[in-house]
Amino acid sequence: MTKEFICIVCPRGCHVLVDDAGNISGNQCKRGETYVKNEMTNPKRVVTTTVRTVFEEIPRASVKTLEAIPKGLIYQAMDLINQVVITKEMKIGEVVIENILNTGVNVVLTKEIKRKEVK
Repeated sequence: MTKEFICIVCPRGCHVLVDDAGNISGNQCKRGETYVKNEMTNPKRVVTTTVRTVFEEIPRASVKTLEAIPKGLIYQAMDLINQVVITKEMKIGEVVIENILNTGVNVVLTKEIKRKEVK
């Protein structure tokens, strides 16, 4: 039985096939082969979401994992991320959660949190 994957590493979106013997075909670059091998053994994803803040003008701020984490840990990661409340001004790229679930991956801010100046 042949299994099909759509590679998401680059914009090409190759339809990569893996047969029963483990032969991989259809990828147009080496990255596609690596992607499929990882998908078959330990699929990972970058998590993008939001966290709460105490700022009225920015009630939620966007965050993401700096690297992909195992798919099996996404729900646990989201449980931790959903507990975070940002209480201070922060810049893009600052760490919100360090080493989430001992994966070695940090969750970082992707939106600046800055108080609005009163005029």
